[in-house]
Amino acid sequence: MRDLTLQIAGTLAILVAIGHGAIAELQVFPKAHIESKRTRRLLRMVWQASTIDWICIGALLIAAPALGSENARRCIIMVAIVAYSYAAIGNAVASRGRHIGWCLMGAVVGLSLMGL
Repeated sequence: MRDLTLQIAGTLAILVAIGHGAIAELQVFPKAHIESKRTRRLLRMVWQASTIDWICIGALLIAAPALGSENARRCIIMVAIVAYSYAAIGNAVASRGRHIGWCLMGAVVGLSLMGL
């Protein structure tokens, strides 16, 4: 059961990351008025860096049960918990709780904890 919860957490993490990246490209950046093209490009890359990070963490959560190392499993889970907790709290504060992202990221945290 622990393995399944980790794999579900990883899958959800990847889906949340893809949604995060898509929302940026389809809704946020088309409406944003940023004068400097260089600054606009930098902000877009920083935004999408978290998307890539979350996809990688999701892949690690999915792979963790197959690694055969309890220490590696715990380390992967702890990194996922820190990264997704920070993101969930930031999303909840920034959106004043009106965005589903923090709930989904919180679910990843909860499922990861269940996989310990």
